Amino acid sequence: MDGGKPTVLVLASGRGERFAASGGGTHKLQALLAGKPVLQHTLDAVVASGLPWHLENAGHPGMGDSIAAAVRATPDAAGWLILPGDLPLLRSTTLQAVAHALTQHSVVVPMFQGERGHPVGFSAACRDALLSLRGNQGAAPVVRAQAAINSVAYVDVTDEGAVTDIDTLDDLLRAEVLFAAR
Repeated sequence: MDGGKPTVLVLASGRGERFAASGGGTHKLQALLAGKPVLQHTLDAVVASGLPWHLENAGHPGMGDSIAAAVRATPDAAGWLILPGDLPLLRSTTLQAVAHALTQHSVVVPMFQGERGHPVGFSAACRDALLSLRGNQGAAPVVRAQAAINSVAYVDVTDEGAVTDIDTLDDLLRAEVLFAAR
């Protein structure tokens, strides 16, 4: 695998419909968590990781389209860490751990207490598969294809932020409690 640092692709193109339906008065990425927008918390962790990054916030029909656009926008990347913008509690050390594991594997999936989390890392070998993504499914087909050839590593992390996304107002309230407990 390439020894270069992968690029973190922060996905911020979604419409946030579930958040609005749950009573959220703004887009979920602009909702305030401890006085700062959810997306800014996510970006702060990305910047603190020291990894290169790209914010994909143009409107796209689905997550697959967003991922493909972000990969197209970063053609020289050594690999990618795909990170939805709604994970404000993610720690920079989790990004670094996934990036490190990616030097040995084609795909890296962080696991928190048995639950799959983010960011999911993809080596440059996955470029064509990521570029072909369309629709709402995201990168799950790429993970399945790599798992079929034993090229996926599942890395245990101690970061609850890897699995704490903001899809509803209740999720935001739960994140507030977790944030305050840190």
